[in-house]
Amino acid sequence: MVYEVVAITQCGLLLLVGLLGVRMYTLSRTELTVPHGTIASTTHPTPLPLDRAELSSKLHILVGLQERDCRAKGLLLPEAPNAVRTYATVWLYGASCALCPSVVRHSEPLASIVAGIASRKSGIRQSEAIQAIATLTSSDILLACYRAGLDGAEFWEEKHYVPPTSSLYEAVTSNAFI
Repeated sequence: MVYEVVAITQCGLLLLVGLLGVRMYTLSRTELTVPHGTIASTTHPTPLPLDRAELSSKLHILVGLQERDCRAKGLLLPEAPNAVRTYATVWLYGASCALCPSVVRHSEPLASIVAGIASRKSGIRQSEAIQAIATLTSSDILLACYRAGLDGAEFWEEKHYVPPTSSLYEAVTSNAFI
């Protein structure tokens, strides 16, 4: 009787291990494919999923600090002209690229996270934010704001503050007539 229970238990465990192996294989195959129409290059497979929670937390902290700095200097992003909100979105996208692994940069999930945060913080529509990110290389001003965000976030992650030359306020005001 005991041998029968042990044999049935062993068979059940072998089935579960087999099912686990099949499930892991299918998940690894689906995570490595790149859907058509992504911002990321289709010649390279998409890496493991982006840690959205960690990146969103870092971006909310960073943009909160930068928003407070802008407010203290008299710039209210939700009331600013659309061009200023676009520059702020691109600055945030640069910051997000600095804070995420390099293999995830310039992907649709990253652009989506940035568009959502930019929409909440500056009032820009998400579709406009996605458009600004997608056409980033079409303008020297957008590239300058992107680069300032990239530099500012890299410095912030290491030293816990953003230098004035790479701040959101500086990037926006040096490139827009306000």
